[in-house]
Amino acid sequence: MAEKKEKSLMAQRFRGFLPVVVDVETGGFNAQTDALLEIAVVTLRMDESGWLYPHEAIDANVIPFEGANLEKEALEFTGIDPFDPARGAVSEEDAMNKMLQLVRKEVKSTGCNRAVLVGHNAHFDHGFVKAAIARTEIKRDPFHPFSSFDTASLSALGLGQTVLAKSCLTADIDFDNKEAHSAAYDTWKTAELFCFIVNRWKELGGWPLKDLKGEPGDSEDSFADMFK
Repeated sequence: MAEKKEKSLMAQRFRGFLPVVVDVETGGFNAQTDALLEIAVVTLRMDESGWLYPHEAIDANVIPFEGANLEKEALEFTGIDPFDPARGAVSEEDAMNKMLQLVRKEVKSTGCNRAVLVGHNAHFDHGFVKAAIARTEIKRDPFHPFSSFDTASLSALGLGQTVLAKSCLTADIDFDNKEAHSAAYDTWKTAELFCFIVNRWKELGGWPLKDLKGEPGDSEDSFADMFK
């Protein structure tokens, strides 16, 4: 009988889920009606000691889908001209296929079961990703259908901040406000922030969980005992 292959540290750390960082820039707040204008993905890897780090980044400028709404205020905020030919924009289908192909590859290579979207105010990004996948009728969505990891919430807990720029600066991560509101830049900074928080939790003894004496033990029982 073949021996069961040991799970990778990444698969162990997040219960078989692979965190994948995503950021979108859009033409408004409504994922069903407003245009997706930029999308970027950063994959994460874990070294042999269990430290998390950003790995590969890809991004795309996106042509607004037919009939998409474009809010003037949103375009002024991001500074994006959706119809500027210099953007080198591609169709929503091409952009999403490019992103999801990378995500599927990473899920497989890390021995995970599926991906979980990481974002700063992740519900927003997740909504636009799901809407784009539905519009383009792409099969085999690698992302969990409703779970996500939100760095705004994690930053509030770990850093006392909720804004991406302030969270990064509190964590001593360089942040250039002139580069902000670009999907490629914001995604990389969100990835750095997520890795910082996860690694900081590890430094403090939070993973693997340890018993109350600080020695490796029955993590589930000892952690539960703290709340009895």
